[in-house]
Amino acid sequence: MKFLLNPMSVLKHYLPRSAGAIGICVLFGSLTACGPADIPTGINDPNEARNRGVHEWNKRVDTQLLGGSEEGAEAEIPLSEDEGQPTAGIDDSIEGGATDAPARGASNALIALSNFGTNLDNPRRVVNSLLQVRPGDAAHNTLRFGINSTVGILGLIDVAGAAGLPEIDTDFGETLHVWGVSEGNFQELPVVGPSTQRDTAGMAVDFVMNPLWYVFPWPQNLVANGFTWAGEATDRFRYSDTVDSIYRDSADSYAQSRLIYLQNRRFEMSRGEVTENDESIDLFEELYGD
Repeated sequence: MKFLLNPMSVLKHYLPRSAGAIGICVLFGSLTACGPADIPTGINDPNEARNRGVHEWNKRVDTQLLGGSEEGAEAEIPLSEDEGQPTAGIDDSIEGGATDAPARGASNALIALSNFGTNLDNPRRVVNSLLQVRPGDAAHNTLRFGINSTVGILGLIDVAGAAGLPEIDTDFGETLHVWGVSEGNFQELPVVGPSTQRDTAGMAVDFVMNPLWYVFPWPQNLVANGFTWAGEATDRFRYSDTVDSIYRDSADSYAQSRLIYLQNRRFEMSRGEVTENDESIDLFEELYGD
């Protein structure tokens, strides 16, 4: 309950002690003109014992909330080929061949919720793109926001994605990377899951600087942000097979989730440029050791 009432207290607990250094780089990043941080190699997890404890707690919460299904959600949201986003339209079929109306209705509702939350979150992405000095990305997401907010019925339908304008996702964690802040230690956060010191700090800043807090009055701004959080929460159902496989089928779910997160995050930070350093993390070595 304390987390729900004051999420910043939890983020503060998990922020690195070197947060002052991050704050200095944030303050003077534009003046020092520091380039993007190097993409690290290997695993930096000095607090593994504590992280594993949080990971086990997250697994128990996941099991309690979803009933401990071993086979994944039956009505997983169908995805498009562009960056794993929900399909723009309404799909008549559900994973596994189910065609009953309740399953279709649940899937379509989750798609609409995800689209709506993603659209509301576009102003935050635009702000981060501007802070990263990527005006093209900012213009791209602004155009997406305009199209989906009008033709897409307030963002319920991803018309822009269907028209060839996929979402360019970014956050303040990437902004810190562009400003030269290093990745830091790996962390497992309650409910949120895998993160790093830099990304945890980025989440805190994203929470505070989201334009939705200031565009709408209270309590409408809380409702608006609530929809963006709900949209993010649908990822658990969109990728249910993958998450269930990691949590319940892998020999070491913590090591595998850590590996997948770091590889994916570093790929995002490099903007899709795979380097030889990506081979430094070996899946089987990480899961089973020597």
